[in-house]
Amino acid sequence: MLPALEHIASDPLSTELSGIAALAASLRPPRKTEPQAAAGKVRALAQLLRDRPELAAALRSHLLHLLSTRRQVSLYTDTGIFSNDGFFHELRRRIAYRVLPPALDERNLQDCLDIVFPHEDDYLWLQAVPFDDWEALWQAVAGAALPEPLHQASASDRGKTLTELLQAIQVLSYRISAIGTQPELVRVYSDVKAFESPFLMQNVELHGWLESYRRRLQDETAPMEDTRHVLVLLDQCQEVIDRIRKQTLRIGTSVSLTYRMLRLEQTLQRLRQLLALAEPHAQAITAADKALAGVGAGSAQQRRTGLALGLELVEAHNRKYTLRGLLAGNINLLARNITENASRTGEHYIADNRREFGAMYRSAAGAGFIIGFMAMIKILFSYLHAAPLVEAFLYSMNYSLGFMLIHVLHFTVATKQPAMTASRIAADLHRSGDGRNLDIDSLVDVIVKVFRTQFIAVLGNLTIAFPVAYLLAAGYFGLAGTHFVDADKAGHLLHDLDPIGSLALFHAAIAGVCLFLAGLISGYYDNKALYTRMAQRVVRARWLTGVIGRRGAQKLGTYLETGLGGLMGNFYFGIMLGTIGTVGFLLGLPIDIRHITFSAANLAIAMEALQWHVGMSTFVLSAAGVLAVGAVNLWVSFSLALFVALRSRQVRFRQGGKLVKALLSRLLKNPGSFFWPPKDLPADAATTDEARHP
Repeated sequence: MLPALEHIASDPLSTELSGIAALAASLRPPRKTEPQAAAGKVRALAQLLRDRPELAAALRSHLLHLLSTRRQVSLYTDTGIFSNDGFFHELRRRIAYRVLPPALDERNLQDCLDIVFPHEDDYLWLQAVPFDDWEALWQAVAGAALPEPLHQASASDRGKTLTELLQAIQVLSYRISAIGTQPELVRVYSDVKAFESPFLMQNVELHGWLESYRRRLQDETAPMEDTRHVLVLLDQCQEVIDRIRKQTLRIGTSVSLTYRMLRLEQTLQRLRQLLALAEPHAQAITAADKALAGVGAGSAQQRRTGLALGLELVEAHNRKYTLRGLLAGNINLLARNITENASRTGEHYIADNRREFGAMYRSAAGAGFIIGFMAMIKILFSYLHAAPLVEAFLYSMNYSLGFMLIHVLHFTVATKQPAMTASRIAADLHRSGDGRNLDIDSLVDVIVKVFRTQFIAVLGNLTIAFPVAYLLAAGYFGLAGTHFVDADKAGHLLHDLDPIGSLALFHAAIAGVCLFLAGLISGYYDNKALYTRMAQRVVRARWLTGVIGRRGAQKLGTYLETGLGGLMGNFYFGIMLGTIGTVGFLLGLPIDIRHITFSAANLAIAMEALQWHVGMSTFVLSAAGVLAVGAVNLWVSFSLALFVALRSRQVRFRQGGKLVKALLSRLLKNPGSFFWPPKDLPADAATTDEARHP
């Protein structure tokens, strides 16, 4: 580091970045895995500057001159803040710049960071240095006495830096006003009136503060406003954002709205940081040092704020082309709305009492009845020996229309439950606490309810799908005189259920992923229907009202606003199930799907064709395969849905061991509760219980 300092001291007023870049390189740890090693180097640099005050004075002048000769506003207003171009444009830009980075302009301080901190992980070692070490380094640099020529130049440089800071504050304020009055935000939260909006009023208040600030720079006796009124209005802006977020959980959101909300929050936070840096300087202005007010004044708290901002800017610049940062905030918030819709739907998939338990069985039995027919139709389509894409289309329509019919008739496919109930469990976690102190007993109660509801739904599907498929195959034999499938096809169906000798469990995991994606799709379309006010749009369609009348359009619109997610989720789920096998065939990959209810129906068709002339071990193995397929279906879809739901709510659950112990204790004490609900409460007791737990 001494050669770099001596190079800087040879020409402190140079505008070249080579000296400061070499100094930063000397502080960088030799190994990325040891960022904390930079702390020792920073301490060594501070000691060297204390021993050689002439080097400290040169470094101080050099830094101030570099700042004053660069455009600083964009660094403060753009770095770490999403652009105004929108989510998808920003995503494309980052992908393009990762392949071919943009050209640099050293006149912009923002681009100078690429030269001084060129590595993507530089922010890690900078953040690993404790504040006390940075404070000691700052004291060594700021406490150095400057020779007269450098003193005059530094005074001018400080004034320019302060001017850039004030311009950045003004730009951020204008942006808050512009974003906060976007029609999309006003539509979601119409209580914000144009002339009463805190997004506009903060700009008016800030304009007055800036005027008094500039007057104080010219005349130290001029009255100086503080930032309290501005900060109150910024807090009101944040309150509006929080209200809009709560509103979107009820009426839905969009990618563009989520992106704007995040950008608005980032801009508010940056404005607060810059105001915290500027305010102490204004209060410290005197006739002797008003030109020096840009740097060096302020408390330790201000310097801590400045250091935090500097580290934040370096991190944002190092990660400006990464996709994770862009996706994390936007996708998490959008997923929150999607899974919130799924969690509300999930409440209908949890049976709290015996009456609901019986209703769930009947609902699942209805789905099993239809799936028995769907399994037969799929085999009929296979007899056409159509081209692969035509066959995929026929399979997809069979699945999609069948699942949509099940949904319209309010029946239940057991494997569709996990994606919904996982979101419900995650919602309960979020309401219980911050992920550290959760009510384990309440969580166990929810999990037990979910388990027994899932059990009765699976039982309802299987106990009806198997006999329906068997009776249909037997009826075909009675009418046609031949079995619905031949012996070879029956053997193939049994082999596909072998959990050991085939890829049945792997294919069941693929189906589990499809179930999870179908749950996300359902939540997405539920969110979209609410956000776009589907019911009102349908009523306004003149061509539709001319066909079915206004009353019919109102009913259709209301149904779509509440049920579009379920219809689209089932439709796309059918498409996925119908096409994956064909995709595997076209690509030469061993991928396909196995679904528990269809597997049970296929087992029935195979056993009817073989007239049960199979070994007991073969039947037991196939039946076990059906149950294993179901277990994998449920586990994969539930695990993925729970993971996304927890991440979207930013819940970190760290009490897994305690939860497992509580579940095992409940299983040992009352194993029947996992399979059968308690007796229904009397009407008055139920009312009292609801009053206690609304």
